[in-house]
Amino acid sequence: MFSLPSTSSSISKKKYDVFLSFRGEDTRNNFTDHLYDALKRSGIVTFRDDPKLEAGEEIAPELFNAIQQSWCSVIVFSETYAFSGWCLEELSEIIQQKNVNGHKVFPIFYHVDPSDLRKQKEKFEEAFAKHEERYKEDKDKIQKWRNALTQVANIKGWHLHDRHESEFIGDIVKSISAKLCDTYPIVHDELVGINLRLEELYSKINIGENDVRIIGICGMGGIGKTTLARVVYSQMSHHFEGKSFLADIREVSNKCGLVSLQKQLLSQILPDECFNFFNVHEGNIIISRRLSSKKVLAVLDDVDNVQHLKCLVGRRDWFSLGSRVIVTTRDEHLLRSYRIDDVYKPATLNPNDALRLFNLKAFDSDTMSKDDFFELSEHVVRYAGGLPLALEVLGSFLCGRDIVQWRSAIERLKRDSNKDILDTLRINFDGLEEREKNIFLDIACFFNGENKDFVMKVLDGCEFFPDIGIDVLIKKSLIKVSDDNQYLRMHTLLQEMGRKIAQEKCVDEPGKHCRLWKERDVHHVLTKNTATKVIESMIIDNKRESSKMLNLSVNTFSKMKKLRLLRVLCLSNCDDLKYLSDELRLLEWTEYPLRYLPSNFQPDNLVALHLPYSHINNYGRKIGPCTS
Repeated sequence: MFSLPSTSSSISKKKYDVFLSFRGEDTRNNFTDHLYDALKRSGIVTFRDDPKLEAGEEIAPELFNAIQQSWCSVIVFSETYAFSGWCLEELSEIIQQKNVNGHKVFPIFYHVDPSDLRKQKEKFEEAFAKHEERYKEDKDKIQKWRNALTQVANIKGWHLHDRHESEFIGDIVKSISAKLCDTYPIVHDELVGINLRLEELYSKINIGENDVRIIGICGMGGIGKTTLARVVYSQMSHHFEGKSFLADIREVSNKCGLVSLQKQLLSQILPDECFNFFNVHEGNIIISRRLSSKKVLAVLDDVDNVQHLKCLVGRRDWFSLGSRVIVTTRDEHLLRSYRIDDVYKPATLNPNDALRLFNLKAFDSDTMSKDDFFELSEHVVRYAGGLPLALEVLGSFLCGRDIVQWRSAIERLKRDSNKDILDTLRINFDGLEEREKNIFLDIACFFNGENKDFVMKVLDGCEFFPDIGIDVLIKKSLIKVSDDNQYLRMHTLLQEMGRKIAQEKCVDEPGKHCRLWKERDVHHVLTKNTATKVIESMIIDNKRESSKMLNLSVNTFSKMKKLRLLRVLCLSNCDDLKYLSDELRLLEWTEYPLRYLPSNFQPDNLVALHLPYSHINNYGRKIGPCTS
């Protein structure tokens, strides 16, 4: 087990996790030896005294130092434990550290009744009779020993009873491992909100289990997967026989190939050796042979292809028992298809932690130092949506700038998104198939937050195969489904990224965009008559002047031959309407102003028709009955 260093001066870094106290001649070569070995295999750093230290009469200073440098003590009370003045002196120091410094104490009652310790009966009574005879002139020492024994006997511990020792030891190790996990303090002041994440992740890694375990850290870009993996790696690595952190695997693999990554893995774990092989197959053989006897920790950062796992991790028997592999990725399906043991999905920061992180970057303090900036800071935090990357980038950008520059930067954000943030978020989008890209862009521009079943029906009508496409987007951390499985959700920055992509072609002419949702762009297209056949989707609204009637011409949609999705959400008026695209899958028009749909409109592809409060005649020509 491992303990994270704290920035608090009240918590010093400990050299050992466990100090093992026991009577050597009772249990050194049996129970305590097995317990020590089990603790060591589980990565719990344990101090056990060397037999030669017991040669002297007085307790060795090394033992006092070891107790003080341990997070807890595990005391094995055997039948003759109290006959050893050495053990009782050791116990007194343990209790002293407990009472003064919060040292944790866990007693094991090995073929001993706790009440015999508490009341000092049976063998313990006999032992103290001998001590009192020997130390007639030092009654304070005897009383100190008695008090220590009574105090520790009242602590809840483990009692062997009639259980198998191997099972008993296994339960002890698991319990100590879990208790150590609960003690991890914060790592660095700037790693806001990381404590809970570490606690949740450590429970999945479960270093106390003597198996080979592969754990995934999965989430959208910028959520802190790599940061989390680095913290875990730095705290765990010294408990393993070999370690390797392979950073930026996606990029390195594309530039240098998988063989270079295999060599890096081997060189980090076996730094004194040189590896010469020239293909992935040879690398697989060498990794499996050279590492199968080593307990290793490997972090594979930014994996986006299952081949990365096959060539770097292979099978679990490539590594010795106790090994741990941590994989960071944006693609949950990649992890599931490789049948990893568990997946941890970091959440975005809550509003309080988000504000703290932003303040650290913007003001070099986790509290607001300037009242004038409070409202502006909250605006930026809301924009970032709890994404650590966005909070750090924007906070660092605004650091040291005056309030006028802040206001200007925030206004600019409304028009032009931060390139560093969007470039990071875009990586997963660029790897999608064309239909999946269309689904993502439709959700970003039109369907974020809407009913999942409704959206899937519309997208299915567009022949985008949403059953598999939406699952791909979910697994790639690009969209989410609400907890009740009713609604599709997309992080605001991912939505902004999608909308930015939708505008990339012909930025200066919205009429040449495939998707139109911005009120300003739509108004430009309608009033300037700049629509083209490229337009596939459009939302017409008039939020800026909601009470004002929007006048449409008879030929408003005549150029939009590929229009699939049309929503008119504002009051509108037109004398007649000559054309609607036969490609329409969704037609939603609030208070449709005419009595009929265009006579030449063929609704064969229509999936959803929603015309609330319309003036339409249900017995009109061509279209037949419709929803109103």
